[in-house]
Order: sequence, then C-alpha cells, then structure tokens
Amino acid sequence: MGVDNIRELLRADPVTATWLEHLEAAGAPEFAVELPSADELPPILLELTVPHEEIDGLVVLLPSLKQSAGLWWLLERCAHVLVRDMGQIGRPQLFPTLPSEMGVMHRYFYIYVFLAVLPHVQAYHRARSIPDDIARRTLADLGRHMAVYHRIHGEGGLGTAFWLMLHFRGGIYDMGRLQFERATLGDTTGAALQAAGLPYGPGDLRLSVHVPAFSGPITLRACDMAFERAKPFFARYFPEERYEIATCNSWLLDDQLAEYLPAGSNIMQFQRRFEFAVRRPEPDDAGIVRFVFGQNLGALDELPGRSTLERAIIGHLQAGRHWYGAAGWLRL
Repeated sequence: MGVDNIRELLRADPVTATWLEHLEAAGAPEFAVELPSADELPPILLELTVPHEEIDGLVVLLPSLKQSAGLWWLLERCAHVLVRDMGQIGRPQLFPTLPSEMGVMHRYFYIYVFLAVLPHVQAYHRARSIPDDIARRTLADLGRHMAVYHRIHGEGGLGTAFWLMLHFRGGIYDMGRLQFERATLGDTTGAALQAAGLPYGPGDLRLSVHVPAFSGPITLRACDMAFERAKPFFARYFPEERYEIATCNSWLLDDQLAEYLPAGSNIMQFQRRFEFAVRRPEPDDAGIVRFVFGQNLGALDELPGRSTLERAIIGHLQAGRHWYGAAGWLRL
C-alpha cells in the first residue's frame, strides 16, 4: 500500500480527512522512527501486558508494516505528533478509527505507533524521575485496552488509541485503582466551581480521575489509597504544576444510580467523594452498557442481570429512561 493509497483512504471520510490534514501539517519527524525487531518485540509486548494470544500475530504483521511505504509514512507522522507534544497538558488531536479497507491493520496499526513512541515516553519518564513501577503500570494500560476490545468485539485489536495517546505522551499516570490525568478545567465544570464560590475556573489546572476496567472493585480503601498517592506524586514530579482540584466525568456519577444502589455500595461511596457539577445533556446508554456488560448496546432482554447494578441498568432502560455521564469535583 503506497502513500497515495493511504491518503485516498483517509480522505474518503470527513473525520479521517481532517486528521490527515493535521498529520500533513506536522510533516515528517526529525528523529528516526524505529520499531523493535521480530526477536525484540515479544518481551516488549509482555511488559505492556499485551494478551499472550495476540503476540504471535503482532510479530507476523511487523514485516508487512515495515515494507509498506504508505503504512510507514502514516506511522512516522503519528509518532511525530505524539513525540512533538510529549508532556503537554490537554487533549491532542485524537487518533480516529481507521478505515476497514486497511484490512487487519486497521485494528492493529496504532499498537505499532505506540511501540515506536515507547522509547521517547520512557525517556520522558526518566527525565522526570517517575518511579519505574508507576511508569510501567501506566504504559501497561495498552494491554488492558486490548483485552477490553476483545471482550466487546470478540476479536483482537485496539479500539481506544485516542485514549492511549495520553499515556504515551506523559499525560496520565496509574496510581493503583485510579488513574490521574494532568488537565485543565473546561468551561462547564469550571463555571460550576466558580458558582460554588471556589477560586478556580475554566483553564485552571485539575487532575482528571479515571477508573480503568479489569482492575477490581472500586472499594473505598482502594480509592483512598489512589488519592493518597496522587497528590504527593504530582507535587514531587510535576512541581511547576499546582493541583488543588480533581474532577471526574463518568457514568459513575449519574445521580440516578442512587435510585437503585445501596448507599454503602462501592459506586455510591465513590460518587459521594465528589461534589456534583453537571449532568451531560446527551444520553449515554451505549457507554454504560459497554462499560458494565462489555458489549455494544443491543436487545435489552439479552443482557445478563447478574448483579444489582446490571439489573438496575436494564430495568432503567426498559422503563424508557436514559443514563447520562456526569461531572463532579473535589478538593485534593
């Protein structure tokens, strides 16, 4: 597949066409983009907790990527925008879903992008003196997201490359049960903080709290420990950035959950950590089904009702109601 073929594929969709313009504006990197050899690749993938059953396939695909002028052109520019913006706060121009016409590579391509960027983010972590265990756990989220993809789609690949951009440019860190992203307040949550009389507003620094999948229950103690680690971590390794506020934007903060879950449940205890800021205006039924059941939204009577939470989600939707994302904040 040549460069012109890749460009033609990406220009066929408005989302990927806009992204292509972004990559073309960035241009080729000044550094040499490299990938591990076939012999070097398996132990690196294991460090990133890539599912074992995926490793042989990723090794097999490696030569086809290196031998394709178009794929290599795309790889270089994707790696460039991550390395160029290493350490910056804020969401980057997101990696979009790639066209299915790219074959199996449309599910696996971004994994190779992150492998190409790996030495650069590791160098950034070393320059910041980030502890090795935290750096490793943070980057190992790659394997977790591959497992999530397989759970939802029943096949290998990676569907959340846009999210892992944060990990591979130094924007998010694993503190145990929770992950904390270096970020700034947006207009809506910033305005809510101002309305509450706090001296913070849009554009001010915040830590954005995220709850990764496949990490066990969000118990009170596990979350306490994550917050206890986070504040001194960022104060020590990012001393020029003062974080006094944390926010969370998630279905976990939908206040309707209180209609169904016991006050002492893990989710309600997590929810009460935060001062409610705003419920998002658009429903996110598909999102909560994907997170809780590990599958795309379909026939409700086919969803398993094994737990109080699962039965609540199903019953709520069957009643014609909707679930929403919501935002909350707390002082660190």
